[in-house]
Amino acid sequence: MNDYQKQRFVERVIGGMFNTVAGKRIAIFGFAFKKDTGDTRETPAIDVCRRAAEGLLADGAKCAVYDPKVAPIQMFRDLSAPKYEWDRPHGWTKSENHIMESVQAVPDPYACAAGSHAICVLTEWDEFKTYDYKKMYDSMIKPAFVFDGRNILDHEALRKIGFVVYALGKPLDPFLVKSNH
Repeated sequence: MNDYQKQRFVERVIGGMFNTVAGKRIAIFGFAFKKDTGDTRETPAIDVCRRAAEGLLADGAKCAVYDPKVAPIQMFRDLSAPKYEWDRPHGWTKSENHIMESVQAVPDPYACAAGSHAICVLTEWDEFKTYDYKKMYDSMIKPAFVFDGRNILDHEALRKIGFVVYALGKPLDPFLVKSNH
């Protein structure tokens, strides 16, 4: 994701969810730069979460993050680091408390989705394609959204379950088009 796409992605999340995410839980699937690695250097997830922090977290949202390989301590360090210092050793910053209160690292994707209003896919992990999204949908707040930032999921199958789906480079669901007018 380039910078424009990351900003647009966050704007779609906020806009698609009725222009407010106050009090809403957002499930973030994937924090690593790419699948099959725990490497977070230059991961779009940091920028999306930071922009989310400016939009989502500042508006009162809570983010739950699941990644199969990235340790929670790494997520918190990356999110609290000054921009462009993500790959350098550093200690906690003044934003530590804000991040710790607003972001939760969750060790299970189903627990991550439970009680959420939306799922945002930020890394193309193969396992994300195999989840029981009906089970996730049943545990989420409705309307339930999927924002697929990697275009890896079966969007039609998700729509049949009942999700409102947004994917980069794809037309908006009619539900999103109507809600943005």
